[in-house]
Amino acid sequence: MAGQISPTRSALLASKAGLKTASGGADLLKRKRDALIGEFFALVKDALAAREQLSGVSKGAYTSLFGAKAWDSPEAVESLSLAGSSDYTVDMQIDSVYGVKVPRISIPERGQSATFSPINVGARTIQAATDFGGVMEAIVKVAATETKLRRIGEEIKKTSRRVNALEQIVIPGIEDDIRFIRSVLDQREREASYTQKKIKAKIEAKAEGQKASKQDAQSGNHGSAAD
Repeated sequence: MAGQISPTRSALLASKAGLKTASGGADLLKRKRDALIGEFFALVKDALAAREQLSGVSKGAYTSLFGAKAWDSPEAVESLSLAGSSDYTVDMQIDSVYGVKVPRISIPERGQSATFSPINVGARTIQAATDFGGVMEAIVKVAATETKLRRIGEEIKKTSRRVNALEQIVIPGIEDDIRFIRSVLDQREREASYTQKKIKAKIEAKAEGQKASKQDAQSGNHGSAAD
């Protein structure tokens, strides 16, 4: 970059301002990254808890399912699954976490009334249906938490790349420009000082010469008057 910049005082001031801006931007991005990392690790705990909950309710639900098939027959269980509603509605909003858009999902409470006629349906089949409703809720929680985790993780990577670009490329480049401009300006000042000294020396030498000539002329005039 040093070869493409004009070594002037205005360019030096602009480079200093650019260095201040880049350094401030790097500091802000590092603070954002640190905050996101803290949020990420907090979400890791939530994601692990959601996964553990999903594992627990899934085991219970499949145990209920196997019991229902054994006691009420597979046909009764399949008939109940076809009779249930296929819609599952959640309330999703978008939150901003340090500028990162993440989903916030609210799971409505399940109604206590059955969506099917309980006549000729065994208690174990009904329990299995209820347990799998809990599995669905756990899956939604896992999906919401891990989506947040993934997006924040991607933002951490993106922010880290920006910080690295500023600290390893942009800021060193500006510092090189500043050193280049200063070296050229210092060289120009030395050359100007040397030139001024030479001019001053010539002027002084000329003045001394004129003074000596004047003195010689005055001495000659005095000698002629004495004769």
